[in-house]
Amino acid sequence: MIQKTFSHFRFVQKALHLVWDTSKILTIVIVSVTIINGLLPALIAYIGKLIVDTVVHASQESSPHLNTDAFYYVGLEALVIILFAGSQKASQVSQSLLRVLLGQKVNVLILEKALTLELSHFEDSEFYDKMTQSRTQASSRPLSLVSRIFSLIQSGLTLITFGGLLFQFSYWAVLVLLIATLPAFFAETKFSNHAFRLFRWRSPDTREQIYLETLIAREDHAKEVKLFQLGRMLLERYKAIFDRLYFEDRNLTIKKGIWSYLLGLLGTITFYGAYAWIVYETIQKKITLGEMTMYLVVFRQGQSTFSSILSSIGGMYEDNLYLANLFEFLDQEIDPVVGSIREGIASLGIQFENVFFTYPGSSQPILKDISFHLKPGEKLAIVGENGSGKTTLIKLLTRLYKPTSGRILLDGIDLNEWEETTLRKRIGVIFQNFVQYQFTIGENIGVGDVEHLAETEKWEIASNKGMAKPFIDPLPDKFNTRLGKWFKGGQELSGGQWQKIALSRAFMRTKADVIVLDEPTSAMDAEAEMNIFNHFRSLTADQMVILISHRFSTVRIADQIMVMNAGSIIEQGTHEKLLELEGRYSHLFHLQAEGYK
Repeated sequence: MIQKTFSHFRFVQKALHLVWDTSKILTIVIVSVTIINGLLPALIAYIGKLIVDTVVHASQESSPHLNTDAFYYVGLEALVIILFAGSQKASQVSQSLLRVLLGQKVNVLILEKALTLELSHFEDSEFYDKMTQSRTQASSRPLSLVSRIFSLIQSGLTLITFGGLLFQFSYWAVLVLLIATLPAFFAETKFSNHAFRLFRWRSPDTREQIYLETLIAREDHAKEVKLFQLGRMLLERYKAIFDRLYFEDRNLTIKKGIWSYLLGLLGTITFYGAYAWIVYETIQKKITLGEMTMYLVVFRQGQSTFSSILSSIGGMYEDNLYLANLFEFLDQEIDPVVGSIREGIASLGIQFENVFFTYPGSSQPILKDISFHLKPGEKLAIVGENGSGKTTLIKLLTRLYKPTSGRILLDGIDLNEWEETTLRKRIGVIFQNFVQYQFTIGENIGVGDVEHLAETEKWEIASNKGMAKPFIDPLPDKFNTRLGKWFKGGQELSGGQWQKIALSRAFMRTKADVIVLDEPTSAMDAEAEMNIFNHFRSLTADQMVILISHRFSTVRIADQIMVMNAGSIIEQGTHEKLLELEGRYSHLFHLQAEGYK
């Protein structure tokens, strides 16, 4: 049990390193004032004893010398108190500054770690919970642990000096002081463990509560929430989760309060027992009045200091439990694909060779034996029902996932051998659910090539290619127009305009020789979509293009059309060839064509 308890303190060293790396100057200041704050209370108690004894002697003997000594000790105590107050304030200010810096540093560490994660990590609910837990406690727990460590050092120094003074009275007094505070410590540790277990168990509930808040309060969800009258239902779910969490918290808080009160009574009884003992010894003239005053102060403050030590240890135990999540997340081993290829050997296009893929945690493959070859300059259209595996195929091509089996080659080289940055520069992708950044129009286009994010000339060229410039030019701030409604002065666009922004984003990546468009024009009408793709084909004559679309009138312009169903390729060929087959493609094409008559 003891070994298990102290195993939870293994993150103390890491936390201290984290604080030291955050600010060496503030750390040194805090350590210095901690030592000062730990030593001064005993000095103040001892000077108080000297004052009382000197005053008693002076009143009995009427000695001018003793009067001078009494005033000297009073002035000395005043100076020590001023130093003590200044030292405490310095500690508070330093810790306040360090709290801000440390919170920022830990948040940056978490975000840097998030940038190294694979897409599969974000789609793993257990791992996502761990990241959420880490972020929830990121700004408070590391400094809380370190603050408790400094408090422990300060209280330890104070207790040692108090113990030295109290030991002159009786070593039994020191032992009683020790025993009286232990039950409260064990109770604190027990409830800290329960609180942490609650925290871990209910992370999914907390995340769902945050999600419900987002649905109710975000402008991009407001239309459906109002039209479908979902507000009351969502609010009731939100309240139900809160009630459940509050019930758990309430029970824990009440139990902790009752036990803390009962065990605190032991400390109070112990103090007044020691009080009576010290008073008795004074009446018996075994100790002076000044010594009685000092021992009472020392015992009272010593009891408080010892409680503070045990509370710090209990708090450190709790902080370590929470920090286990943080450091487990930061130390999570990622198995990134570290390729070394920076340039293609030959222009051989894209090849899928017997590719299978199963999502982590699933038993059913989403892609089955996918094989095809897209040559340089060719245009490939992929059609199929929702859930047939089209978007998953693109995730494999962009190396967001790795195939369960089989190979994907670019220029004859396995994707796993490509250096990641080089590979991503060669592929431009626009997904159907592309991000609508609450940035300016120029930045929304510029994110397509982050290295040239702020280059206005490239914005102009890309927006022309993406056919977005005609609606950008009339705007008062043109490319500097902020989009979205989250910030003051934001301009909202139509769905079709946003998609033209996304297409322009794809053209920012001028070095890309593979362009992937996953339902990029679903918000446009058929005529606008046809104009876009005729324009797009003329601009990408030398590039490979993979187009996913449900409109057969546009996919017919592709050199090859691939029909997918349930994760497999069931037909492949040109538009004319597939119509001759009179298979699935022909059936869907004529069915859609009837809808336009």
